[in-house]
Amino acid sequence: MDRECVSLLPRVCEVLAASGSSLPDDTSLEKLLDWFTGLTKAGTSLLESCPCLLEFISTVVHNTALDPSILSFTLRLTGFVAVTEVAFKVLQESSVLDLVFNLQHWQEAGLWEDPCIRIGWIQGLRTMMQHPKALSFFVQADFLQPLLQLQTDKSLFVASAANQMLAHVLLSCQSVSSVGSNDVDEEGEDVGRSGGSIADLEYSAVTVETNQDYAAVVTAISECLKKSLVPRENTQLHQSLQILKLLALLLAQTRPPLWEKLLQMVADSVDELLVAGYSQLILPLMDVILAAYSSCDVNRRAPDQRVSRLLSFMLNIRKPADLIQAAAAFLRRGLHDLVHTAQSARVLLLPLDIITGLNLLTTTADEQRFLMMEQLKNKTSCISLICVCLTNTPQMTLMAADCLPCPPVLIVTAVLSLLKLCSGDSSSPSSSSSGCREVSRNVIGSSKVQKCALDALTALSGSPGVEVKLAEVFTLLVQCLDNPDSDPTVLQKSFQALVQWMSVCSDLSSITDQHRQDLLQVVRKRSCDIRWEVRDSTVEFLGRLAGVRVIQTTAEEASDASVAVLGGCCFTTPLLRAALQDTESYVRASAISALAQTLAASWQQGAALTQEQTEIVNQLLEVLSWDTEGFARRAVVRYFIAWLSSMSSHSCVQSPASSSLLMPSVRSVLSRGSADLDWEVKVHTLELAELLLDEAFSGQRGYTKGNPTQTHPYAVIPNTLHTRTHNEEDVVGVLNSLVQWGVVSALLSGLVDCDRPVALRACRLLITLREVVCPLSLGALDATAAMATVARVTCELPGCGWAREIRKMLVMKAKDANAEGGVSGGEVVNCDDCGEAGQEAASVGGQTPCVSVCEVLRSLDLDERLDVLTRSSDHVHNSPLSLLQDILTASSARSQPDTQQEVIADCY
Repeated sequence: MDRECVSLLPRVCEVLAASGSSLPDDTSLEKLLDWFTGLTKAGTSLLESCPCLLEFISTVVHNTALDPSILSFTLRLTGFVAVTEVAFKVLQESSVLDLVFNLQHWQEAGLWEDPCIRIGWIQGLRTMMQHPKALSFFVQADFLQPLLQLQTDKSLFVASAANQMLAHVLLSCQSVSSVGSNDVDEEGEDVGRSGGSIADLEYSAVTVETNQDYAAVVTAISECLKKSLVPRENTQLHQSLQILKLLALLLAQTRPPLWEKLLQMVADSVDELLVAGYSQLILPLMDVILAAYSSCDVNRRAPDQRVSRLLSFMLNIRKPADLIQAAAAFLRRGLHDLVHTAQSARVLLLPLDIITGLNLLTTTADEQRFLMMEQLKNKTSCISLICVCLTNTPQMTLMAADCLPCPPVLIVTAVLSLLKLCSGDSSSPSSSSSGCREVSRNVIGSSKVQKCALDALTALSGSPGVEVKLAEVFTLLVQCLDNPDSDPTVLQKSFQALVQWMSVCSDLSSITDQHRQDLLQVVRKRSCDIRWEVRDSTVEFLGRLAGVRVIQTTAEEASDASVAVLGGCCFTTPLLRAALQDTESYVRASAISALAQTLAASWQQGAALTQEQTEIVNQLLEVLSWDTEGFARRAVVRYFIAWLSSMSSHSCVQSPASSSLLMPSVRSVLSRGSADLDWEVKVHTLELAELLLDEAFSGQRGYTKGNPTQTHPYAVIPNTLHTRTHNEEDVVGVLNSLVQWGVVSALLSGLVDCDRPVALRACRLLITLREVVCPLSLGALDATAAMATVARVTCELPGCGWAREIRKMLVMKAKDANAEGGVSGGEVVNCDDCGEAGQEAASVGGQTPCVSVCEVLRSLDLDERLDVLTRSSDHVHNSPLSLLQDILTASSARSQPDTQQEVIADCY
């Protein structure tokens, strides 16, 4: 622990223990507890390191006039202090422990009604119970009954904390009671598996009498659960809900024999709850049953007959809404139970079977079908049930064939039929009965059902055997896109589903020319939609489609989906160029990203750039210079990152024409991007600079691809930088090229940027560059020889802000070196007068100062700067020392009200 903190802590304790003392902010006590938590987890004994805490606890617990927040803090702090047996014994011998957790003490003071006192009492006890002595203290003090009462406290926070505490107590008692002579439970498993920290300790000294006490605690908790589980009136449903949560927690973590005892104690009550049919408790009940069932599965035991019976009951409930919820909960758990899995699938497919009339189920109980149909006739219930079913259909199609009542392709057909019903298509093959027609009308025009159905359809694209439905899916999705009543989200999901189906079912031989014409027409229509969200979705669709590889004909001619169904760039590029002028910045950004995806194929093939592509590049550079929104400017930089990456991957065939446009453009992007006001634009600009560094020095001694802590995913090379370097002359050539393209200027600009992510990335890249051109690891003679050659490479420092900051840093470094009698830094800045006045004069007079790149890299103290940048601001503003100082400062300001000192608390 920091010595300064230790020296300040006694004064802080005095301030907190003084009645009426103020705190710098409401979270100060939580911050202190966080600090103590960290110390405890690190193995520090708080009482040994901070002996003042004992006096503080003793003082506070006797002063009930203090603010309840201070008292609650003290209760929780006591738990942290007593977490070790030695400290626990000290607190007990000083009589502090008994008083702190004495309920009568707080009740007589009229403080127990305050929820923060109750929750502090619970949390303090739980934190302390990490060893047998604390558990024995809990048992002997008879804290179980008040804890059981708090489990149904009117405060949800208190009730939740009591729930967790009861589980902790029960698991702790289980751990102690199950320890035999060899510290192994009845099944020969290690005791520590229960998950409670108390189970990780040895209990060789546990006596028979103590075990009996623990057994009594287990029995008392079990009896209470049994008695309180079934509500006597509707106002007690909250109590039942809390107990069900506790049961689910316990049954998932306990082991025999406690697991069996718990189940035996509550089985009848659970039965009674099921028969009562409280819909509000269906999911919590299912959680309890599945927790018990999963416990058998995890421990490789056969499912308990009582649990199986309860599960079967849940999957045969008469209330359709409850039945659907139970079946969905079972499927989500993914248990290995073929019988109940098949039953759940049939339950969830029943609403789709009824509403579409497609006979998804060969047999269904007449009563269950009748009840479900009656429920579906109510519009609100119908939409809710259908959405639950749709959400689970993709998972069902991946189940074993003997669990699924119908082939996956039939489920896809049902979803398509449902989408037709939503759009008012009466040609859906639904049943002719009046009941089914009444149900079908409930989903007409429901965007909620449409969205769920489209999500399901997208996920169903990966189901086995559904490729045959591609043409039908294509037709329906185009109809959804053409529907004037479709809302923006429905259109977006339709586009996403279309891309997904074409990416999975890559054979597009079933797509006809009419399909293509229909899609062309609807894309044109939506690209001009008055709603910007629709235009954005359309543009995104064009970009994603270009990245999907498909087989266009039976002759297996591979191409991208954009070419296969839209005709390629001749159709998409004009639409995307028009979107560059869109009034909404999101659309402009999406258009730029889509252009990168669309043109990627021509980059990779090394085709010569067309006049249109040249115009696009010029447009993008204008966007980077003049667009008022950061989204579009970020997209421009990412566009050039993608272009460079593609050119590098196919450098052997890249076109000179491409390179002649690319590299000057990159130079412009680096210059404009590094001066942008948006920090993300600047970070992307540094990524672009890093690409050039990676390939320029690939294979060079001392170069580590990427920054010192993260490998960069790209590998890029312009023509002029493609040659591998092996000696100082090569390094000079490459470094000169990097200076010309503006890479070094971009890095130096980023180094002094006010945004930490920018400065951090730039600093790492400059260190990487330094290790290649002037490695510190070389000996003095080697370094001198290497630098003599490389030092010829210089970089201009213009009169702009970042260059001024760099010059100041270099001048200060030179002055420090001279003062220490070291090497003069006069050659670093090639200017007659290195002072600020001289720099300004040089800049105004047109003489732009130049610096040696190598000297700059060695003079900027990059390692020290990196250390500062990698540290979070919390190490200053939220440090324990800062916190303690804040508390003392606030107290001082309060005691001297005449002073005009403003107390500013650190953010947390």
